[in-house]
Amino acid sequence: MAEQSTQSIEVDASPERIMEVIADFPAYPEWTKAVRETEVLAEAGGGRAKQVKMTLDAGPVKDVYTLEYDWAPDGLSVSWHLIKGQMQKSQNGRYLLEPQAGGKTKVTYTLSVELALPMIGLLRRKAEKMIMDTALKELKRRAEG
Repeated sequence: MAEQSTQSIEVDASPERIMEVIADFPAYPEWTKAVRETEVLAEAGGGRAKQVKMTLDAGPVKDVYTLEYDWAPDGLSVSWHLIKGQMQKSQNGRYLLEPQAGGKTKVTYTLSVELALPMIGLLRRKAEKMIMDTALKELKRRAEG
């Protein structure tokens, strides 16, 4: 099992607005640099996606993979795991939203990725941290925009 990396950011938006951005998979190519294409393969009900196929192009890292999502009933978290991938053997992630004073929300992103090709742990953790940092900043920009 791969180790997890965790990062947080404060967003000047409600948890509802942030979750709305996270759940809008068709819009990902508009605001995330690395995601080129998304396709919702299955619905979970309530307008939320259950399975999503993503095409990733992050320079040297290119992949097409399918994630399955589990949406918390309280609307404050979503977790996912890899169903199928080309470059990845596993991926587990989670967004946790914590309301803060003044209408802000603390967003915590946890990610664990295991690639099909072996990678030194230190490099993998550095890549995960870069992915999370970029994802959180892009999410913040989109939710506040």
